[in-house]
Amino acid sequence: MAETLNIKELEQVVVRFSGDSGDGMQLAGNIFSTVSATVGNSISTFPDYPADIRAPQGSLTGVSGFQVHIGASQVYTPGDLCDVLVAMNAAAFKTQLRYAKPNATIIIDTDSFGPKDLEKAEFKTDDYIAEMGVDPDRVIACPITTIVKDALIGAPSGAVGGGSMDIKSALKCRNMFALGLVCWLFSRDLDVAFNFLREKFAKKPAIAEANIKVIQAGFDYGHNTHSSAMNVYRIETTDKKPGRYMDITGNKATAYGFIAAAEKAGLQLYLGSYPITPATDVLHELSKHKSLGVKTVQCEDEIAGCASALGASFAGALAVTSTSGPGICLKSEAMNLGVIMELPLVVLDVQRGGPATGLPTKSEQTDLLQVLFGRNGESPMPVLAATSPTDCFYAAYDAAKMALEHMTPVVLLTDAFVANGSGAFRLPDLQKMDSINPPYVPEELRGQWTPYMRAENGTRYWAVPGREGFTHILGGLEKDNKTGAISTNPENHDLMTRLRAEKIAKIQVPDLEVEGDKDDADLLIVGFGSTYGHLHAAMDELRAQGNKIALAQFRYLNPLPANTAAVLKKYPRVVVAEQNMGQLAAYLRMKVDGFVPAQFNQVKGQPFVVSELVEAFKQLIK
Repeated sequence: MAETLNIKELEQVVVRFSGDSGDGMQLAGNIFSTVSATVGNSISTFPDYPADIRAPQGSLTGVSGFQVHIGASQVYTPGDLCDVLVAMNAAAFKTQLRYAKPNATIIIDTDSFGPKDLEKAEFKTDDYIAEMGVDPDRVIACPITTIVKDALIGAPSGAVGGGSMDIKSALKCRNMFALGLVCWLFSRDLDVAFNFLREKFAKKPAIAEANIKVIQAGFDYGHNTHSSAMNVYRIETTDKKPGRYMDITGNKATAYGFIAAAEKAGLQLYLGSYPITPATDVLHELSKHKSLGVKTVQCEDEIAGCASALGASFAGALAVTSTSGPGICLKSEAMNLGVIMELPLVVLDVQRGGPATGLPTKSEQTDLLQVLFGRNGESPMPVLAATSPTDCFYAAYDAAKMALEHMTPVVLLTDAFVANGSGAFRLPDLQKMDSINPPYVPEELRGQWTPYMRAENGTRYWAVPGREGFTHILGGLEKDNKTGAISTNPENHDLMTRLRAEKIAKIQVPDLEVEGDKDDADLLIVGFGSTYGHLHAAMDELRAQGNKIALAQFRYLNPLPANTAAVLKKYPRVVVAEQNMGQLAAYLRMKVDGFVPAQFNQVKGQPFVVSELVEAFKQLIK
């Protein structure tokens, strides 16, 4: 074995799991990510799945993928192309090969490449490896289904009430064989995977043990097989920071950020939501934490979700409503109500492909102008955008802090890419995070307070119902600045409009940070939110080639950082790269006099490809 084993020491590697939507590729990828994060590797993941509830088995449109990039040091993207491709059936092999490097190792289940499988995948011959132009020495062709059946038929199964495990139940474990084989390729300790499964299936231990048996079978198959495609990879962590880590998705990190903010502010957390892809996981996660005082309500529609959250805010809670782009359209009236009543509310928009139903499982950045301006009247609202799955925690915390301290609805933008992707998250110390101090009405104003009396920074005081002497009424009609009574006075409306705008404009946000060759760059790359990793990777590659490049990634979009104009006008050439038709570029042109950037725009529902960014930016440098 020692003579045939080819061990490669790598700084980073990309693995892509692919198969039918029911093949468990997302679970296999998640477990492998968790195992890698546990040993200290940096990770970045990209789940890529169809919108069909369950596409026809073996069909080209029903392929689900999960790509994970692991590195010894910081990795910023899930990777353009993979080093290892797992293709559980012919359709996955046909559609996913384009995501593999020319020298990638390919793992296939030969039992899923029968005549009918090849026909569904539209292969023209039975020599599918040659037809795809793949070197057979790169392929680990394994009868996964047969091995799994042999391992499990006769095994106990809680799923079927005891006795022998039936074929259907056994085949659900095929993904675990692929996981075990990949764990062998990367010298991974299986104990973390075993513990993950025992916890996930705590109420069905027989199912957990069946999956564990199959993982071990996959690991043993790799160990015992002599193949030119069997390259063992090792990725040793080079930059370990002490602390507790977990593999976390952006949606889960967002939920935890809201919980942390409520704890820090000493408030109950309320989420009013209506299920919508890809935001529903936030509702699912928060509903698990009733022990922390979290209240979740699955409302009858998007309007009710936002309106109920406003009611919770009026009652003194940290109120959140979650949705995606179509839901923002429906919530806009209630969001406007929050603006005129000046109540704290966080509106989470997990962006997806549009318009209308569009591409519900794919990712875009096409809601920016909608959340900035998509409401009637002058209705300014702070907007933040998370830059990575782990940053979703801090972005949610910051959005809640801003809403509570400035008595305003705040929009937090994530998207399907960062919401479903994951990263290695170092658990923070809540005691060291910034305090959250809502502007509660001072006791000395008892008896003379009116609803729109303001603190020095222009923020309306917050009187939580139940405090004697601070009874008040809020509503959607304009109110008098002094008395709080309904007013149609022109001068008062002009004043209130300006006061609401000034309150938002005065919010202090951190300066725009410039990375890379910040003093002498020939090109400044500008982006916002989730494209940070891809733009950073493109910058790193261009700098490695000897170019002078810098990057400025916007996290705060309204208000913009105070140094925005100075940064954008400092460099001879600026390109704004975004996954829309130019919304950030248009917004910056409106806000910064004389700013005329170049643009890089894609609306494909897929993350940027770093190599494409590099080539496009090279042309701008020339």
